[in-house]
Amino acid sequence: MTMDMMKGAMSSSEMPMQGMDPAMMQECMEALSACMQACVMCADADAGEGMGRCASLCANCADMCDTMMRMMLRMHGWDAQVMMSMMQSTVTMARACSAECMKHAEMSEHCRMCAMACDQAVMAMEKMMGSMSEAMPMA
Repeated sequence: MTMDMMKGAMSSSEMPMQGMDPAMMQECMEALSACMQACVMCADADAGEGMGRCASLCANCADMCDTMMRMMLRMHGWDAQVMMSMMQSTVTMARACSAECMKHAEMSEHCRMCAMACDQAVMAMEKMMGSMSEAMPMA
């Protein structure tokens, strides 16, 4: 419901950064949402299984994905440099979470699913960062 509402609210003419694709933004936010949810579930399961490092990385990744989504929703408050920096930090966190979860993926379905969600979020953010780079004015 929320993603459908956003799709209707975002049009190319309303985008604060020229050249940004609303469909790409929505795809990125959906990947971030899926990653955040997978990380929360994985962190909870990890805590119950005594996997402290994995639980901590998943919890931190969930927080970063949630924050990144909220920043993206505030389109009129965007600062391109800040957005790029936050996206790169979120990519770094998601990669670290994925790498840790992959260590446990053979014995833990929740870790396997979390790693996959992290990898998909990374791909979506990298795609969006590429589009943002093209849309940013040269300094």
